[in-house]
Amino acid sequence: MSAQIQITFDCQNPARLARFWAQVLGYVVQPPPEGYATWDEALGAMGVPAGERDRASAVIDPRAEGPRLFFQKVPEAKIAKNRVHLDVRAAPGLTGDERMAALEARATELTAYDARILRRHEPDRLSAGFIVMADPEGNEFCLD
Repeated sequence: MSAQIQITFDCQNPARLARFWAQVLGYVVQPPPEGYATWDEALGAMGVPAGERDRASAVIDPRAEGPRLFFQKVPEAKIAKNRVHLDVRAAPGLTGDERMAALEARATELTAYDARILRRHEPDRLSAGFIVMADPEGNEFCLD
């Protein structure tokens, strides 16, 4: 039996980070359970107090190919470099200047959603080149 994985992010604002990563990956915010028009309605029916309904969010791949990303609210902010990060394959099959131009274009698009460009790594003999970015809460990821 093959295992399924979910990638979990500790964060301050689960809904905001879910929307960001849905944009980055072409995912969608996970819809509420059948029979409910919104998550607020579903959580209310489950007895979750209004003040606690912002504790989590998730995004899913509409093609059902990639892992689910789950965002859970934690009290502390991010304080150190990630030990694990996502590589977003934004220029598959491209090389050299064409690859770096495609990565730069995607990086610029993502800054409109509050991502930050941290540094650019030029192609060399060990790497095809990539751009290190941070999501709205500072989690590092690479456009590769």
